[in-house]
Amino acid sequence: MEIIYRPLIVSIFGNIVLAIVKITVGVLYSSLALISDGVHSLSDVITSIFGYFGAKIASKPADQTHPFGHSRFESFFAFFIGMALFLVAYEIGKDAIKRIFGDSTIEVNAIMIGVVLLSIFSKEAMTQYSLKVGRRLNNQILIADAYHHRSDALSSVAVLVGLGLQRFGFRYGDALASVVVVILIGKVAVEIVLKNVGYLTGTSAPHEILEEIKNAALSVTGVVDVHDLRAHYVGPRLHVELHIEVPPELTLKEAHDISETVKKRIERLEEVELAFVHVDIKGITE
Repeated sequence: MEIIYRPLIVSIFGNIVLAIVKITVGVLYSSLALISDGVHSLSDVITSIFGYFGAKIASKPADQTHPFGHSRFESFFAFFIGMALFLVAYEIGKDAIKRIFGDSTIEVNAIMIGVVLLSIFSKEAMTQYSLKVGRRLNNQILIADAYHHRSDALSSVAVLVGLGLQRFGFRYGDALASVVVVILIGKVAVEIVLKNVGYLTGTSAPHEILEEIKNAALSVTGVVDVHDLRAHYVGPRLHVELHIEVPPELTLKEAHDISETVKKRIERLEEVELAFVHVDIKGITE
């Protein structure tokens, strides 16, 4: 199994187990907080399945209908995972308001606390695993899925705080903790959505990356200058177009070889997927 799919498989099966445990204990002890947290885990199962198929599609090679590959699908699916986080925040916030204005109370016991602690540690482990692989591969689906795990861990922290406060007589503890979680999840959702909207709409590369590309081209022997440098995101990676200037005394083959070296050197940069190099003769062509 390819390394990109392992965190998603772990996520799917791990969340199924956590959802069953949390919902079962929640029903047994009439805990709305645990039931809601279990449903949150089920939502993670759905988004991880979504992410799995997104990663499958994004990794497909170029074909007749997608001549530059399918990498945009990575950002497309990551965008919807971000939108799913907004839905999660809404549902948690809605439950928090219901608890504030409701009259229901529950008896907190060690089993309930134990289940919540299991959820927190399990979800944080999934977060770290997905983030590690996602950042190493620069895969936006895995990174977005990792933050979805983090949202579930935070929601479990809120449940833990709420159950603890309720055990000591503070009636609205779980609701207030949930509001904090809603704010944190919402912040992450905004970051994921905005980042991937930029990738999908072909936003330009940051200035520091453009400088890195320019310096890579200028480091090739025979390149006198670089101009008309443009780079935009196609999914999470960059397509680069630039003009290099070479001395007029070079042969056509020498100029071509220099352009190929520039292309290879730029495409070795982590952020770059493709580079298109135009050759201009210094003082003759522009």
